[in-house]
Amino acid sequence: MLSSYRQIFAAPGTLAFSAAGFLARLPISMTGIGIVTMLSQQRGSFGVAGLVSATLAIAAAVLGPAVSWLIDRHGQRRVALPAAALCISAATGLLLCAHFDAPDWTLFVFAVGMGVMPSAGAMVRARWAHLYRDKPARLHTAYSFEAVVDEFCFMVGPILAVSLATNVFPESGVLAAGLALTVGIVLFTAQRRTEPPVHPAAARSGRSAILNPGLVVLVLTFIATGAIFGSVEIVTVAFARAQDHEGLAGTVLAVWALGSGLAGMVYGALKPTSPLANRFVVGVVMMALTMIPVLLVAEAIQGLGGLLATGAVLLLAGLAISPTLISAMALVERLVPAAQLTEGMAWTTTGLALGVALGSSAGGWVVDASGAAAGYWVPLVAGVFGVLVALGGLRTLRAGLPAAEPEAPAVEPVDLGR
Repeated sequence: MLSSYRQIFAAPGTLAFSAAGFLARLPISMTGIGIVTMLSQQRGSFGVAGLVSATLAIAAAVLGPAVSWLIDRHGQRRVALPAAALCISAATGLLLCAHFDAPDWTLFVFAVGMGVMPSAGAMVRARWAHLYRDKPARLHTAYSFEAVVDEFCFMVGPILAVSLATNVFPESGVLAAGLALTVGIVLFTAQRRTEPPVHPAAARSGRSAILNPGLVVLVLTFIATGAIFGSVEIVTVAFARAQDHEGLAGTVLAVWALGSGLAGMVYGALKPTSPLANRFVVGVVMMALTMIPVLLVAEAIQGLGGLLATGAVLLLAGLAISPTLISAMALVERLVPAAQLTEGMAWTTTGLALGVALGSSAGGWVVDASGAAAGYWVPLVAGVFGVLVALGGLRTLRAGLPAAEPEAPAVEPVDLGR
């Protein structure tokens, strides 16, 4: 298994840009839950906290693809650095308003400004695609590795954000996310030799990648996936607080991400031969089904035992996440032209962001109205919606794949001398 991962780092600079990309995308897992934890402590309402977090997610959904559209046309360094600077400025404003108890509307204004955060995950994957577009087995492994990195971010990020906000001062989680974004983007954009070239077709074309029907199916499915993520995040924080163990919320969420990361590591070393679109749909179905035991356990068991049991079933639920996301990114790479790859991948992030917005808002409302355990109905309903969209769009996904290319990556010989 390790030999497959060693092969992808054979190209010079790959370890450097992937490591910097990890740091640059860490804020994605920290910012939302950091805002929720901060504002729920300061303002005493999960509803307000969830709405501000949802506003940030919606802003990222609207502004993120525009930033990635510019990256495809002008280059990663020229666009990502100023976009990150604008995001950090808005985050600073949000923290100041939260600390000095400014009116609620000011929080929403600065949350919108934070939506210009560049998509580090899309930029990293664009570099991998540039390097290994003609080596599908290595590209599959690279995408799998990045999915594991994403999950590691969601293991470390929530723990950092919640622990800092609850044990140091409420704003410290969001502050740490801002520092990680600053350092990560600076280091990532400094890696010039692996930066993908600007495609002339991208510079001339005004056509958006979202006009691709297959990408629309993926984005709609990712909205459901994001709703699962966003609702589980806020509901788990509320559930942990209801059991008088709020500090363990980040750990429970990290266990969920751990399950996904382990599945991603194994999946990346495999060379699946089943149709790519089919693998994606199966993953979406499994994500929905695994939300059922989460709801049942949370409603049946209370106290610390209930929180630990919820973490255990979330570990199992996480096993469906990475393989699904890996298949989705491989579909994006097949469906959209190389000149629009960053934008295409950013649209999936947009779908996730919209879903997180809907899920966190719905989760907050259900928690405030019916209690923390009832909030786990939200990810289950979101999962069912995702299944319906994926099954309905399966034919569209199959039709959009290039007929001349195999759906499954070819198996490359393993160099036993490595």
